[in-house]
Amino acid sequence: MDYNDNHVKQAAAVVQSFVTISKTLTQFTKQNAASLGLTLQQMGILNTIYPSPNITLKEITEKLQLSKSTVSINVEDLVNLGLVERKTSTEDRREIHLKLTTAGQELSKKSCQNAPSYKAMIFALEKLSEEDIQFLLQIHNELSTNLQTWKF
Repeated sequence: MDYNDNHVKQAAAVVQSFVTISKTLTQFTKQNAASLGLTLQQMGILNTIYPSPNITLKEITEKLQLSKSTVSINVEDLVNLGLVERKTSTEDRREIHLKLTTAGQELSKKSCQNAPSYKAMIFALEKLSEEDIQFLLQIHNELSTNLQTWKF
């Protein structure tokens, strides 16, 4: 790859932009999770279960793009903390359904209400016009679609 090529330079600049934004938002999210006594993965699992009671371990693994072992370990910790309940499927004993306890629901709500990543993004977006925000979302969607169709 020719690093003097303008297309390569543009691609590198866009990738670096996404990496920088992702790292910043991840740091805010880690701080939020830590303030609630959770890890980033645990908070992600709670917030994935909240809108989808009876979601399976497999579905969480797919949604969060985490390994099965990472999800299993974190779910075990959340069960031990009294935040998640597990139930074996009556149709398929290998399938585990998850739902939040009342304490888990409250913690999930709290994590969203106090989310510094959302507050920071709201602050940043307030500096843009509505048209620019809609254009940004359109471009992100197009990039995401195009990236998913590219084969390595």
